[in-house]
Amino acid sequence: MYLLSIDLWFLLEKALLIGGIIGLSFFIAMYTTYAERKVAAWLQDRRGPNRAGPFGIFQPLADGGKLFFKEEIIPLASNKFLFILGPAMAMITALVASTVIPWAAPFITKGGNVIPMQVADVDMGILLVFGIVSVGVYGIMIGGWASNNKFSLMAAIRGASQMVSYELPMGMALLAVLFMTGSLKMSEIVSVQVQNGWNVIYQPLGFIIFFICALAECNRTPFDLPEAENELNFGYHQEYSSMKLGFYLFAEYINMFISAAIMATVFLGGYDIPFVNEASWGLSSFWMTFISFSVLMSKICFFLFVFLWIRWTIPRFRFDQLMDLGWKKLIPLALINMIITAAVMLWLNK
Repeated sequence: MYLLSIDLWFLLEKALLIGGIIGLSFFIAMYTTYAERKVAAWLQDRRGPNRAGPFGIFQPLADGGKLFFKEEIIPLASNKFLFILGPAMAMITALVASTVIPWAAPFITKGGNVIPMQVADVDMGILLVFGIVSVGVYGIMIGGWASNNKFSLMAAIRGASQMVSYELPMGMALLAVLFMTGSLKMSEIVSVQVQNGWNVIYQPLGFIIFFICALAECNRTPFDLPEAENELNFGYHQEYSSMKLGFYLFAEYINMFISAAIMATVFLGGYDIPFVNEASWGLSSFWMTFISFSVLMSKICFFLFVFLWIRWTIPRFRFDQLMDLGWKKLIPLALINMIITAAVMLWLNK
């Protein structure tokens, strides 16, 4: 009976954490769309959304309601099962990647029990993220192929080739970080940075490469070729409507949020506050967890702002320029960075 009660509490903790992360992801995705319009308006000297509620803060709810109540159309010549599976897979893979991220400092109960603010602290945590990201391309490819539309298929092929190409330099940039931390566990990567300083200090080139690849993986400008509406009739989700289209659009913003969380965790110390010893504050465990979560969210919001800023600053690449950047520039730079890091680590560990 005692073991059963422990299992129930464990399941309850994980269920609450999973529900909280999913709710947070949807909330951030909703209001990233609002922030994107406001940032665009600010950069273009406009007002942006200002009708739906004060300052337009209910605009994401209006957009979601519009998508929800639109007519749902499935083309007669499409593969109906795969047509539905595509957006579902895009959304699921976007959410599953959040399970290994430590969202805050562990919460310690009055009884001394430690509750990690992380769904799963697995040994191969960062590899799990890359595996999920690799599966995410199937959502784009399946949706474009199942639509039975040649323009959707062309956009899906572009998206698949782009994501596969930019996963290579992203993985090699991350390898250089793993040489320094010596662990694939996300919690261990954060704790090493708390003790020795953020990885961005030691790996500035790796951080830049990772950030550029994150833009490409999220199909964000200037790498938004899969959704180039002036070239491919709205891209791989051209035949989608209603909430299936909403799933694709929301998955992109959730991917932005999770990518920002991964960059903040791997390169900016996660929930760590720089140059501050939080233990000296003498706060309760609840407040320490809350403050550490707020610190991580502030770093994530900074990256999201940079994502939005880049969209309205840099023009879209041609596809040949996109591939040249990935294969001829980023991969050699990532290889050089990885070799130099390995040589320095060997020299220091003599």
